[in-house]
Amino acid sequence: MTKMKNLLFILSTLFALQAFAQTPAPDQSKRVLLYGATAHIGNGEIIESSLIIIENGKISTIEDASKIRIDISDADYYDVIGKHVYPGFILPNTTLGLADIDAVRASRDFDEVGELNPHIRSIIAYNTDSPVLPTIRTNGVLVGQITPQGGMISGTSSIVEFDAWNYEDALYKEDDGVHLNWPQSPRLDRNHNHSEDSKVEYNDDLLDLEHFFNNAKSYYLSNKPKLDITFKAMEGIFDGSKQLFIHVSSAKGIKQAVLFAKKMNVQKLVLVGAEESWRIADFIAENETPVILNRVHRLPTYKNDAVDMAYKTPKILQDAGVLFCLDYEGDMERMGSRNLPFTAGTAVAYGLTKEEALTSISLSTAIVLGIEETVGSLEIGKDATLFVSDGDALDMMTNRVTLAFIRGKKLDLGNHQIDLYNKYSQKYKRNLEIENGLE
Repeated sequence: MTKMKNLLFILSTLFALQAFAQTPAPDQSKRVLLYGATAHIGNGEIIESSLIIIENGKISTIEDASKIRIDISDADYYDVIGKHVYPGFILPNTTLGLADIDAVRASRDFDEVGELNPHIRSIIAYNTDSPVLPTIRTNGVLVGQITPQGGMISGTSSIVEFDAWNYEDALYKEDDGVHLNWPQSPRLDRNHNHSEDSKVEYNDDLLDLEHFFNNAKSYYLSNKPKLDITFKAMEGIFDGSKQLFIHVSSAKGIKQAVLFAKKMNVQKLVLVGAEESWRIADFIAENETPVILNRVHRLPTYKNDAVDMAYKTPKILQDAGVLFCLDYEGDMERMGSRNLPFTAGTAVAYGLTKEEALTSISLSTAIVLGIEETVGSLEIGKDATLFVSDGDALDMMTNRVTLAFIRGKKLDLGNHQIDLYNKYSQKYKRNLEIENGLE
C-alpha cells in the first residue's frame, strides 16, 4: 500500500510539472523592429540609442537609430526607448532538462552507470518540457550546453536552444564535446599526510585514463575492422571535431590535465570548474586554454583562502589574458541557473567592467563552445537570439525581461512561478481589502 501511495505521489507530481509546459514559439513571419534601446553588443561595444531589425531569424540591421530612417509598415514595431537589449545569455555545463525530480532516480538522466562512457549522448535524454526552462528564459538565458555527469568520462554534451517541441528541434550544435572528470588528488589523513590508499587509488585512476586514451587513439589511427562505439565517440577529440572538457578544480590538477591533453594530442581542450585557476592564471594563458569557470557565488576552496576569492577570480583571469566564461554548476544547479547573469554582476563588483562581465556569459561562452559565428553578440548576420530588459540585466533588482527572441521567434515569458506569484498576490490583496473594510 505504501509503495502504491509513493507511486501515485510521483506520478501526480510529474503530471503537475508537465501542466506548466509551454507551446514553443512559431517561426518569425514578419520583420521585427526594436527601436531606441541601449544595445549591449556583447563584445564590449554599446550603442546608446539603437535600431535593430530582425528578418528571417537573423539580425539584418543594428545601427544608431539617429542615423537611419525606417519604414515600419508591414513590421512588428517595438518602442523600447529607455530599455536595454542584450544578446541571449548562454549557459554552459548544465543538466537542465536531464532531471525532473531529484528524489526519483528514474527521472535523473544525467548520470550513467559505468566509468568510461564517451558514447553516452546527453541530447537524447533532454526534456524540452522541463518546468525549469521557462524560469531561466525570463532572466535572458536562451541557449545552453546540456552536459552529462558522473564517472570518469561522463559522456558527450550538445548545445540547445531553450524553446522547442522536442530535442531534435532544440539542437543547436550536436555532440560538441566529451566530458572528463579529472581524478581527485590524494586525500589528507588526520595528520595532514596523504594516505597511502588514496595515493594508490589516484595513481591507478591516472593509469586507467592514460590506457583508455592510448587505446582510443590507436582505434582512431587504425583501419577500424570492428566498430567500437566507445572509441568511436572519442575520434572527434583527436581530429578536432569535438572538444575535450576536463572538469578539474585544483591548481595541480589543472596543470596535469593540460599536460595530459598535450601528451595525448587532444586538439581542443577546455577546463571546466577550475576553481583554483587564479593560482596559475599565467600558466593557463601561456597554454591558450579556455576556462568555463565555476559559479562565482560560492565559498572559497580552502579555509585559509580569502573569503571573496571566488568573486575576484574572473578579474584575475581577465587580467592574465585567459579566455573564460561563467557557468552555474553546484548546489541547486538547475533551479539556480536563472541566476547566471547575477553571478556576472557580482564579478562587476569585484573588478570587471559591466561589458566584460556581459561578455563572460555571451560572446566568450559562444567562443569557448565554438558557436560564435552565429550567436553570442548582436551583429549583422547572426541569429536574432536576444532579449530586452527594463534595466541592467546583471542586476537582480532591475533586470526585468519584457521581450525575448530565439532566431527571431518571440518567446512566451510566462512560467509557473509567475503564475503562482500572481495567484497569491490576488489572494492576499483581497484579504487586505476585507480587513480594511473595503469589501
